Amino acid sequence: MKLKKGDRVKVIAGKDKGAVGEIMAVYPDANRVLVQGVNIMKRHVRDQADPNTGRTTKGGVISSEAPIHASNVQLVTKDADGNEVLTRAGSQRVEVTKTRSDGSEYTRTRGVRIARKTGKEI
Repeated sequence: MKLKKGDRVKVIAGKDKGAVGEIMAVYPDANRVLVQGVNIMKRHVRDQADPNTGRTTKGGVISSEAPIHASNVQLVTKDADGNEVLTRAGSQRVEVTKTRSDGSEYTRTRGVRIARKTGKEI
């Protein structure tokens, strides 16, 4: 799965098609992602009593997001004009300059995520 927490995605299939949100959690084992404001489910909760303090928390109908399949979302990035573009994520090795503790510099490569359409780093 090439999606990460914090990525901005657009829902491309399902009841919330067209919604754009940020990924709050990623579940790679189930191939699912939790997107903010998408796939809102209602859950009925009873009043809960805390045995230590004796306080009760009020129950009721709680709304929260549920995970959706990763294939139903697509990554959104900005192009050079500032417009939002749907794209795929890829990886690339780039050369970076590092500094040792004694002050000398050396070059190495590191992996970065790139947007396939724009070629820019995500």
